[in-house]
Amino acid sequence: MSYQQVAAELAASIRSGQVPPGTRLPTHRDLARERGIAVGTATRVYAELARLGLTVGEPGRGTYVREPAGYDGPEPSRALPVPRVADLSFNQPLAAQQAGDLRRALRGLAAAGDIEALLRQEPPGGRRADRAAVARYLLGRGVDTAPANVLLTGGTQAALDTVLGAVTRPGDVLAVDALTYPGIRLLAAAHGLRLAPIPVTAAGPDLGALPRRTPVRAVYAIPTVHNPLGWVLGRRERARIVEFARARDCLIVEDGTYAFLEPSAPPPLQALAPERTCYVAGTSKNVAAGLRFGFAVLPDTHTAAAVRRLRTTTWGSPPLVTALATGWLSDGTVTRLEQTRRADAAARQRIARTALHGLDTIAHPGAYTVWLHLQPHQRMEHAAALLAGEGILVSTADAFATGPYRPRALRLALANPPLDELGAILHRLRVTLDTIAP
Repeated sequence: MSYQQVAAELAASIRSGQVPPGTRLPTHRDLARERGIAVGTATRVYAELARLGLTVGEPGRGTYVREPAGYDGPEPSRALPVPRVADLSFNQPLAAQQAGDLRRALRGLAAAGDIEALLRQEPPGGRRADRAAVARYLLGRGVDTAPANVLLTGGTQAALDTVLGAVTRPGDVLAVDALTYPGIRLLAAAHGLRLAPIPVTAAGPDLGALPRRTPVRAVYAIPTVHNPLGWVLGRRERARIVEFARARDCLIVEDGTYAFLEPSAPPPLQALAPERTCYVAGTSKNVAAGLRFGFAVLPDTHTAAAVRRLRTTTWGSPPLVTALATGWLSDGTVTRLEQTRRADAAARQRIARTALHGLDTIAHPGAYTVWLHLQPHQRMEHAAALLAGEGILVSTADAFATGPYRPRALRLALANPPLDELGAILHRLRVTLDTIAP
C-alpha cells in the first residue's frame, strides 16, 4: 500500500469526523505495523496529512488531529458542501512558534508565587497593574493614556460593546463607513442604534456627505489598515474626522484592531482628540483569536459608565487570560509576534498580487485582506456559492455594507491558508470565477 493511499484513507476519516480533532494518532512505528508499511512510508503519510492541514506534530508528544482551519460557527452559510480547502472569510493568523510560547507561559504561571490569585475575581476592567501594562504597550501605537482610563475586556468585540453601552442610548445615531467591519452592525442593532452610512472614497470616508441635520452621537472609524478596504488615512483625513466630531460635538470610536500592521501610520485619532475618542483593540490578530483579550481607552468623562457596563455584563477579561496577555505584552512577545505578522501579511499580499493580477482589487500592501470587485456579469452570491462548491469560503460585500448600496465584491481574508498553498488557492478561486459566463 502506498503512502498516498494510507494518507487518503486517514484524511477521509478525519474529514468525516470519524477521527475527531484532538485525537492522538499512532506513532510512526505503530502506524507502520498496523498498515503493513515501512516506517519511512509512515513518515511520509504523516507529512502528507500535515501538508493537508489535518494534523499537527508536536516533538515529544506525537501527532494530533488538528481543529479545522478557520472559524467554524453555527451559521448555515459556513457549512460547505465539500471538504474545506480554505477559509478566506475570517482571519486567524498564527505563527509556528506560538504553541511553544503558550507552553512556556503556562509553565511560568504555574510556577508563580501566588497562582491562586488567578482564581479570584478582579475589579471590573482589570487590576491597575494589568491596565498599566496595556497603557505602556499602547505608547508604541501613539496612544498616551493613564492606566485608570484603560479597561480590559474579553476581546475587541467586547470592548466595542462596552464603549457603545457606556456612551450611547437606544435611538442614537452612529456614523459608520458605508463599508466597514461587520461586527459594528451587530452591536448597533443590539444597542438600538441607528446607522448613518458615510460614503467612502479612495482617500477615505466623506464625512461632508452626512447631512448637517443628522444628530450624530458617535463616529466609528478604522483609520489605520481599514477592514475591509485596507486604507491608512493621512494626517489631513484624520484631522477632518476630528474637526467633524468637534463641530458636531460627538464622540469618536476608533478601532485599532489591525493598526499594528502599519507601524509608520500617522498618530491615532485618540492622540488628536483624547477628550472625545474611545480607542479599542485587542490581541485577536496580532497574537491569537482564541486568546479573547481586548481593551478600551476612554476619556475621563466616560470611564465610570464603562466600568458600570462591565459590571453588568462580562466584568472584563478572565484573570488567567489577562495574566497570559499582559505577560506577553510586558516581555516583548507581542512585539515579536507583530513583527512576524507584518512580514507574513506582506508576503501574502505579494502572492495575492501575483495570483490576482489584472483583477480589480483594493488592498494595503501589508494587510491580511483583499477587496475584490467582481465583473458586471458576476453576482457575488453566485460567486460565493461556486467557491463554496470548491471548498473555499469567502465573504460577500453585503456583510460589510451599512447602507442600501451593496457593491459587487468579495472580501478575501489571507491569513489562514498555509503560505505555500495560498497562491494555488487564489489561482483556484480565479479559475472558478472565470467559469461565470457573461
